[in-house]
Amino acid sequence: MARSLKDPIGGKLEAFHGSAGHSLADIGLLRLHEILVSIPSVTGDENAIAMFLKDLLTHDFQVKLQQVPDLEHVSDEPSLRRPRFNVFAHPHGHRQTPLLLTSHIDTVPPYLPYSLRNHDEIWGRGSVDAKGCVAAQLQAYQQLVDSGQMDAKAVSFLFVVGEERTGDGMQAANQLGLSWDTVIFGEPTELKLASGHKGLLILKIKAHGKAAHSGYPELGESAIDSTYLYFHRKIGRLSAGVAANVIAKEAEADIGIRIAAGNSATMQKTVHDIVHQVDQRLEVEFVGGTYGPVNIDHDVPGFETVTVNYGTDIPNLNGDHKRYLYGGGSILVAHSDDEHIRIQDLRDAVDGYQRLILYALEG
Repeated sequence: MARSLKDPIGGKLEAFHGSAGHSLADIGLLRLHEILVSIPSVTGDENAIAMFLKDLLTHDFQVKLQQVPDLEHVSDEPSLRRPRFNVFAHPHGHRQTPLLLTSHIDTVPPYLPYSLRNHDEIWGRGSVDAKGCVAAQLQAYQQLVDSGQMDAKAVSFLFVVGEERTGDGMQAANQLGLSWDTVIFGEPTELKLASGHKGLLILKIKAHGKAAHSGYPELGESAIDSTYLYFHRKIGRLSAGVAANVIAKEAEADIGIRIAAGNSATMQKTVHDIVHQVDQRLEVEFVGGTYGPVNIDHDVPGFETVTVNYGTDIPNLNGDHKRYLYGGGSILVAHSDDEHIRIQDLRDAVDGYQRLILYALEG
């Protein structure tokens, strides 16, 4: 007999990849979470997880795959690049709904495989950020529909790519031409409602030096000095030089700065001035979407509130909708080798999403 999709954890995953005929009602929370985490989906390579969600949701929803342009440097071999898709699922015949639940399906690198540890901890890349949110949102919806507490035609889902890099998935979603009364965004908030989050400024600094033989470094000028010495605590990626025995003539650093006050235009000018105070020769390029601090609705009774230091896709989605940010797990382990979530937090997140859904639809 085939293993049930509702088995809590374990079993072969091959049966579910690209399988038709299964619906959301066939699969339990922990099994769904396991499958999602087990599918690698580092930003730029989200095709497989999008295809899985399409197949899973097609039974209950009308599913649109919205293609998002490829990212550069995902693969040096064009034949290995697979199309990237947002997954938009809405009730059959009801493209416009009052409520949207959304999260992202891409992760930071590197891929870390799924594992169960200490009996109640699920480890793996995306277990917290943000596949735990995807699984909990879908299960919250299914349980409310099964119990008759909500109309299945009231909710749509949008699972986007690219959140961990530039937000290009959510930016592309604006082209769907839709609006909602309320949007619930899924990110790890430790089961609290976020009342706001910091803004984000992403920049690339290019430095120029003078090449020389590494045996005679005094004859050259390392381009690394201008970037690393002054900005090392903010550098996320640093590339420089051509060989170990050559003083680096060129260096390039990618830096992310969180904005606690003001707006992105003011901060760009401030950062530009600071960089040029360090070295007039440094080139500054602001990349990706930048935005100032974000205020978030947090008026739902019964939730603790919190402000968070990370960025989200909230400012990338146009509209005057109410917006909530919620999810299980802690951002403090996201993006690390220790990324994990407690099973109870996953279950509690389902309950929290149910309360948010009912509040949004009754409000």
